[in-house]
Formats: sequence, C-alpha cells, structure tokens
Amino acid sequence: MSDKQIGREIGQALGANLTRRSLFALGGAAAVTGALAACGSNTGREPAATGGGASGGGSGATINQWYHQYGEAGTQQAVEKYAAAYKDATVKVSWKPGDYDQSTAASLLTDAGPDVFEYGNGPTIDMIKGGQVVDLTDLIGDTKSDFNPSILERMTYQGKTYAIPQVVDMQLLVYRKSMLDKAGIAPPQTIDELIAAAKKLTQGNVKGLFLGNDGGAGLMGGPMLWSAGLDYLTKDNQFGFDDPRAATALGKLREMWDAKVLLLGAPKDWFDASALTSGLTAMQFTGLWTFPDIKKGLGDDFGVMAWPALDGSGKASVPVGAYGSCVSAKSKDVAAAKKFAKWLWIDQTQDQLDFATAYGFHIPSRTSLISQASTLKSGQAADAAKLATDVGHAQSPILWTPKCATAFGDAMNRIVKEGADPAGEIAKVKAVADPELKRVLA
Repeated sequence: MSDKQIGREIGQALGANLTRRSLFALGGAAAVTGALAACGSNTGREPAATGGGASGGGSGATINQWYHQYGEAGTQQAVEKYAAAYKDATVKVSWKPGDYDQSTAASLLTDAGPDVFEYGNGPTIDMIKGGQVVDLTDLIGDTKSDFNPSILERMTYQGKTYAIPQVVDMQLLVYRKSMLDKAGIAPPQTIDELIAAAKKLTQGNVKGLFLGNDGGAGLMGGPMLWSAGLDYLTKDNQFGFDDPRAATALGKLREMWDAKVLLLGAPKDWFDASALTSGLTAMQFTGLWTFPDIKKGLGDDFGVMAWPALDGSGKASVPVGAYGSCVSAKSKDVAAAKKFAKWLWIDQTQDQLDFATAYGFHIPSRTSLISQASTLKSGQAADAAKLATDVGHAQSPILWTPKCATAFGDAMNRIVKEGADPAGEIAKVKAVADPELKRVLA
C-alpha cells in the first residue's frame, strides 16, 4: 500500500477517535515505519480552523507558541484559552497545518521560529546536539517522579531533559472476552500462548489476531524486541538486538503469518477498532483512542492487556508516546519562554487534565492526575492507564534516528512478508545503525 493510499484510508477512518496527536506522539519525529510513519502527517477529523494564530495573555514579553494542527474539535480553542490566561507575557498561539515537523525543524535554524513549541516525543537528537533547544531540567525539578517515567526518559539526553510531556497515548492488546471464554482461553501471557490462542480462535471468517494489514511488520518491531527483554539500544547506547533472542522474537511474527491466524486486508487498519467490533478478529493490537468506539460497539465485552513476554525471561510491554513542550535556543527571551512553559505544563495541572481528557481519549502525562480523569476511573480504561504507567515503553529511544528506523522497517517487511532470515536481517540493520550511532554520539 502506498503512503497516499494509507493516508486516504486514515482520513476515511475518522469517523473513529484517531488523531494526529495519537498517532504521531506514538511514532516520534519520523522515527517510525510502515503505517505509523505514513499516518504521521494526517490530522484525522477536521479541526475548527485551518491555520493562523491568536494572541492572548498579559503584558511584558511576547512569546510565540507553536502547535501542530490537531484533528480534535475544540483543541485549538483550548490552547488559546490557556495562553490568554497567562498574565506575565503576551502569548501568540500559532496553529500549524501541513508538514509541521519538517517546517518546525527548519525554523529552528532561523530567527523566525517559535519560542515555545511542541514536538513528537520531544526534540530530535540532532536538535539537541545542534544547540537548537534549551535544557528544561530545572523546570521539571521535584515533579520528575510524577511524570510517566518512560516518556520522560525519552525526552532526556545525558541527564538533561529537553521537553515537558504534554499528554500520553498508548497501544495495547484488546480482546473479545466472549470469544476467549467460548474457546476456553485465558488471556495469553507469552508469545507462544498468544499464537496458540490465535490458532484456536481462528474459525471460519474470524481470524485470531489483527496486527495491521501488513501482519505487524510496521507496528510490532519494538514490542517483539521488548518481549525478548531486549531494546533498540543497550544502556550504553550500542546496537541492542544483535542477539539470538531477537531473531527468535521477530521470527514469531512470520510464524503467525504462516499459521494464517492473522487478519490481513481489513477494511480499516490497526488504528481503527472496526475489525474487532465487527467480529473479523478476536484480538487486536490497537490504540487507546479506539476505546469509545469499542465501548459503543461491544459494551463491556472486551478486555485489555499488555503485549506478552516472549517467555519467562522476557517482558510484557505497551508502547507509549507523547508530544513534548520545548523551548527554542533562538528565542528572543529564553527566560520568559521557559517561565511560560513551566506555568502551562508544570503548574497548571487542571489545564493539563483538560487537555488530556476533554478533546479525545488520552492519558495525562502526570501520574497524579490519572486518578482525577473521569474517563480513566474504571473498567478497561483504568486498566489501560495502569499498564501505561507500569509497563509503558517509549516507542523508540532518542538516539534511534530516522535512518535507523527506515532500515529496521525494511527488515521487518522482509521478515514478516517474505520470510527472510531474521538473524540476517538484524545484521543488515546493525550495519546501518552502528555508523549512525557513531555519528550522533561523536
């Protein structure tokens, strides 16, 4: 499927509660592959406005704050309301349509860029190493333990944090309780148990598992590595999955493909809940944003769980992502920009709660606010929020560059769709990643 076809499909899907906020926060700035990368520039539902900006706030310095064009109704008005309430400066909100990430990255090299801006999973390593963004560690201070730890780590380099997480999105495994109960299956705790369950649940026109129309090639690379207890990089920032366990884990996706238990060619891809709600699959890896549609279609006939561990030595996980608020080093008044960023994303907890829960289905980045979110107080949503805190794993590390991600995505396609040897494909990724790591660590 081409990027244009995927983009059209996403546009048609919404309808559902998917937004660019959900997808791109989970992908990071071009650090994803397959469907997620293609989804990155799509905004979902039409917003209330198509661009431009609004001024608000008090006297003193003027702060230019940039957001990408959210697809959720009311979001633009909300951020303008927050800005207008700030009394220590005049805050000009700019709502940026189009290729926000590319245009924002380019603007940081000029004097015409923002003072405060959001970026998917925080700034890139090249922005940090190029001195384009400001260290915000002092703003976070003693609130550090209150942020989702995996997300905050993703926005930190060499002990310094360069963004403040705004709102958390996640992916997880959702299953039809009635289908599992009828088949006498408990929620699987290992990958082999998952495969066995998917085989048993594949009956007639119903497939056991849906990981996307590409069989999980574009979505499941990270979760499969984590299931083996591995990661993209080691703790000392070396290539992290040149390991037989990685080859075994990635090979399991091809095993699922060969077993014909995976739903392929669904009308809408993994980011939409319709495959699960229409009965095409018994289990689906999807996003938290689909919960309102699942609840509408199935009532309480669904459960949620983390992606299982490979075995007793592995780890269960859910991918999490967040936009982060950053401050440009080229701001005409860095101190004023930092003060505003702290006011909005550290001090104004009720605005943070509003932003996370009133415009779509998301999780506050501050763990202390989760219990205050009416949308997350009970049932499957509460279970999901707990998983995000307990076993949440940032989609990719900050040093995993777009070049590394492309190489890994190509390898995943060959492993899953073509049956290529996982160990050989991992070696090809390592050949690309090693010099990239050397470059960014120089």
